[in-house]
Amino acid sequence: MSILSPFTPFSQRLNKSLDKQTITTLQINLGRKCNLACRHCHVEAGPNRTEELSEAILQQLLTLIRSFPQIKTVDLTGGAPEMNYGFRDLVETSRQYDKDVIVRSNLTLFFVPGYEDLPTYFAEQGVRVVASLPCYLADNVDRQRGHGVYAESIRALQLLNQQGYGQGKLILDLVYNPPIPTNPNFQLTPSQESLAADYRHYLATHFDIQFNQLLTITNLPIGRTKHTLDKHNLSGPYLRFLSDHYNPSTLARLMCRQQLSVDYDGKLYDCDFNQMEGVLAAGENGKSLTVSDLIRAQSLDLIKTVKTANYCYGCTAGSGSSCGGALV
Repeated sequence: MSILSPFTPFSQRLNKSLDKQTITTLQINLGRKCNLACRHCHVEAGPNRTEELSEAILQQLLTLIRSFPQIKTVDLTGGAPEMNYGFRDLVETSRQYDKDVIVRSNLTLFFVPGYEDLPTYFAEQGVRVVASLPCYLADNVDRQRGHGVYAESIRALQLLNQQGYGQGKLILDLVYNPPIPTNPNFQLTPSQESLAADYRHYLATHFDIQFNQLLTITNLPIGRTKHTLDKHNLSGPYLRFLSDHYNPSTLARLMCRQQLSVDYDGKLYDCDFNQMEGVLAAGENGKSLTVSDLIRAQSLDLIKTVKTANYCYGCTAGSGSSCGGALV
């Protein structure tokens, strides 16, 4: 089908509710403060953003982590999560209670005064680092993320390798984001496996860098990505393209089904993308939920149905896309 084919809303294509499963992952957006302002950032984070966790919400999140053994993974994101209030408390409490911790790092923060100890801290805590590197070539990275970001990212990856990351028990994963389309010649995200081989060869040959996995993530038409698409009158055509490549076999592994996404105000969402679009998760009575509701109910499983939107085609097109990379 062409990108001009009639557009079918995602809810109609799904033709049934998307059921929530037992929650095993708590993904926390600590705030929108970041030292970068990347072009593809759906959070629209940056140096001038001030939104972040409060002490009250931090304490509620720590209560969740201590109280629910079913939480296997605590996934910390932002902004740059390391810059936002409560980051180290969340890391250390999660590790104390035997949770896997993911830190979604932009790498360049390692060279900002006050954060130079992060590679050592990550290794001491045994966190999994998921690092943005939208290409293995300098020009492509700097176009998306800012001048000089590639060089700092390479230095940061070398520092992580020196701490043992990418070579043994300490996990270092990289994230590929494709360039934002500026013309209607859309393409699906490349094969994760073949692109990983290209990354691995180039980074090892030129910089002696090792990593564990490459995670390919499709750009969803929200945040700064949508702003760019709108500028070129491409938002509608891009959604039609994604819908034309809808793959129902991705549904079983969608991240939203086993995950709670929490914002810095303690509100709950099914995924980070819904969070950025303000699509609140709801309980069986249709009422939106907060962390305090989970604590009062002594349950993480109050949400029965995932709320969907047309941008969900971004997670279900081709091989699929999630915070953990391709789905099939």
